[in-house]
Amino acid sequence: MTASDIPTTRQAVHYEQAEMLDGEDLRRHFLIEQLMVPGRLSATYTHYDRMLVMGAVPTDAPLVVGEDLARLVGSATLLERRELGLINVGGPGRVTADKTVFEVGPQDALYLGKGTASVAFASVDPANPAKFYINSTPAHAGLPSRVVARDQAIVKELGAPETSNRRTLHQYLHPEVLPTCQLLMGLTRLHSGSVWNTMPAHTHDRRMEAYFYFELPADAVVMHFMGRPSATRHLVVRNEQAVLSPPWSIHCGAGTAAYAFIWSMAGDNQAFTDMDFVAMGDLL
Repeated sequence: MTASDIPTTRQAVHYEQAEMLDGEDLRRHFLIEQLMVPGRLSATYTHYDRMLVMGAVPTDAPLVVGEDLARLVGSATLLERRELGLINVGGPGRVTADKTVFEVGPQDALYLGKGTASVAFASVDPANPAKFYINSTPAHAGLPSRVVARDQAIVKELGAPETSNRRTLHQYLHPEVLPTCQLLMGLTRLHSGSVWNTMPAHTHDRRMEAYFYFELPADAVVMHFMGRPSATRHLVVRNEQAVLSPPWSIHCGAGTAAYAFIWSMAGDNQAFTDMDFVAMGDLL
């Protein structure tokens, strides 16, 4: 990694502190503005369940996970005590993990288990590079690595045109698809004419979440709402940016056009029903 690729760290923020921050400070703590940089591996280490959020866009040469990321998590290699999941939102890609080559097509996912010693990301065609959105979390066991193709994900249709939130949910890293220690990942795509995601809002105090927004037109934005239900705030999010969502925060958004996003969670459990819904009348 070059000097410009030095990983950054985000400290955990208490909601009382967050409620005193202005817009610029909220962005500094909760928004990751640059993830998909051609020829670079970008990384942000968070103190929310120790999740590592990364973006890799290999072009002419593979991008290798190096010693700097291992030092960041205090181990000999990045995945010595961690698991890793990714979803490719670009062209066809290839990931080499301990001499095993995984072909990761557009909107396929890959899971790498604890104990994987070496990882390198490559594009099949540098002119149409892969864009790997990556999460890594602490792991207690070594589980099998595997590709989860787009057609192997659990698909659910949610919402309705009348509520402007018709969307298709793809669950990739999910207990019914493959075992992971704690990391969950999926992809949601809004249908044309729908703009809202995850409304009515909810929190899940036992898990953090990260949102990576993509497929947004250049002149479009998503208004991502965060904060306690009684003290909501917002972030203006553009294409290929990510939001860190603490356990105490709601996480929902509305776009000026249809878009897609990858959600990922880590924490005490993998129960999708373990959430606390917020009545519309309680949002302030």
